Amino acid sequence: MQVFTDKFYQMIDQRISSEFLCADILVIVAVTDQESVNWIQKNSKNIPNVICFESSPILANKLGGSYLHTGTKGTLFDKIVGISQLKKTNESVEVVRTVSEAWDRHNSDDIRFCVLVIINAYIRPVPILKNLRSKGFSTLNCMVKNCGPQILNCLLDPSCRKALQCLNQCSPVDQVCNYRCIASYESPNLEAFSLCVLQKNNCLDLDAKIPNKPHVPPLVKFQGKDLCHEAAEDLFVGWLGRLDWSWRVVAGQNPAYDQFPCQFQLFYRGKAKGSFWYEPVFQVITLEGKMVWRRRKYRVKRGKIPGTFYFSVLDNGVVSNEFWTIVDVSDDFSWGLFHYNGAARVAGQSYSGAVLASPDGAYPKEAERGRLFSALEKCGIKEWELFTVNNCSCKDPPLGVPEGSRLHSIINLEDKSWASL
Repeated sequence: MQVFTDKFYQMIDQRISSEFLCADILVIVAVTDQESVNWIQKNSKNIPNVICFESSPILANKLGGSYLHTGTKGTLFDKIVGISQLKKTNESVEVVRTVSEAWDRHNSDDIRFCVLVIINAYIRPVPILKNLRSKGFSTLNCMVKNCGPQILNCLLDPSCRKALQCLNQCSPVDQVCNYRCIASYESPNLEAFSLCVLQKNNCLDLDAKIPNKPHVPPLVKFQGKDLCHEAAEDLFVGWLGRLDWSWRVVAGQNPAYDQFPCQFQLFYRGKAKGSFWYEPVFQVITLEGKMVWRRRKYRVKRGKIPGTFYFSVLDNGVVSNEFWTIVDVSDDFSWGLFHYNGAARVAGQSYSGAVLASPDGAYPKEAERGRLFSALEKCGIKEWELFTVNNCSCKDPPLGVPEGSRLHSIINLEDKSWASL
């Protein structure tokens, strides 16, 4: 892969020209300089896939060797005209829609996803995007043979039926669209349907893996002492006990899971020896405009290294497994940054993200910005990639932990200044 600036025409040499001759895809971002535009038009005729984002309207876009004429804004997605000229119209429409929605989220993972979708459709198969469609008769046979009652109950339930209709309109690789459908229309019948079709029988024959990148190192010391497993759990427990929650999410990096309003985190030790639990409580503005509270329950196991953990949850009938890392927590507990890599194996979804949390949901003070930036850098995240959580209207969240739960083990919160929150 080669990267050139908007002024690259000033240093045109044989190397750049040869790159254009053998390129499979050219991605153009914010190129408006007229001389650069003219050079690209002249030298990109043999490149089968040319994708323009926020660039000169003169630049033409191509998918699979066929031109897509765009509207006046110069992006691939503002106004598609003449798309019927493409050989694979339906596929191209889906690619355009999927890439458009991902690009508009302005997140580095989604920008990478944009390119992978195009590569998968027009250049060569991308392993992480494969097998996300029904396999026709084999899928149908698996569903009918094993899950007849669950399918019927779902189709007869208006909420479950809406969920399936909503999911059918999403690209199978668009996690934002898929999870918004699930969170909007979740119901016992949807859970039973997913549990049978996906989790128990894997009718789509999917096998997503937890990403092994980025590899994020955990916090090593807290308040000058080496971090041990007990202390790491205490950092997660956070403010619970002095407040009704452990942490409130300020911002998150994953647009599918971290952007919901009013996110409360509850971490606590269970009654059983060695048990540890995580329960996020969050608001969802459904696709029908209703505000509802949602709650999940994760089982948490210690990783080999203090500050790392394995999470698992049954979310609407599908098990997700995640690897979490405590990246940093300020000595006064005023903020914490937690990173995760995860996968819903039988749903074919792999993902990663990070959440910035504080006791009141407010952004860390200016004096902490340097340390926060350093923590984000360990995750390979820039601050502009974070989605700020709306914490403006969070009345009456369904909080509380089971009776008999245990909280801190070795770390005590001495600063009581937050106790009135």
